[in-house]
Amino acid sequence: MRLFDGGRAPNPRRVRIFLAEKGIAVPLVPVDMGALGHKGEELTARNPLQRLPVLELDDGTVLTESVAICRYFEELHPEPALFGRGALGKALVEMWQRRIELNFYLPVSFAFRHTHPAMKDWEVPQLPEWGEMNRPKAVEFMKILDTHLASHEFAAGEDFSIADITGLVALDFTKPARIAIPEELENVQRWYRALKARPSAGA
Repeated sequence: MRLFDGGRAPNPRRVRIFLAEKGIAVPLVPVDMGALGHKGEELTARNPLQRLPVLELDDGTVLTESVAICRYFEELHPEPALFGRGALGKALVEMWQRRIELNFYLPVSFAFRHTHPAMKDWEVPQLPEWGEMNRPKAVEFMKILDTHLASHEFAAGEDFSIADITGLVALDFTKPARIAIPEELENVQRWYRALKARPSAGA
């Protein structure tokens, strides 16, 4: 088993944080995304979408998509449970994972990919107007999340989950995306500090 990893890129980082929370060690194959290594023949043969991370199992099976890879490891190592417990717990984690991914993580990513000069050769065509449109979308969702976090320690309730990992990575990515986290969103700020304090945040 080996994990083709893209360093500080958001999706590879989601998987590394997940593995760190689980205490799972997987051999990493570093891929230099700055040099467009993810578009090379070796990676393209495994993932024609040319995206990272890519998990290659011992029998040659390839898994892509960060949350799918995390689900695979959740089934192999169910503790600590990062996709929820029981019918309701799992549904709440799925709900908040999707909400954060679709309404926050993706808008932050679009803002970065479509406005940052370094992404001009990656995002073809790069549409600055689309990037700018996504900045307020991210802020509006943070306001919704702030209200929710007023009565919950973590995104899906009282237990840390994959939804929090997605939130942490998105919050970290607001800086290069040039999206300010409003100071008045005290619950989001508290949540962010708590997530950053976890040892896995450095993965």
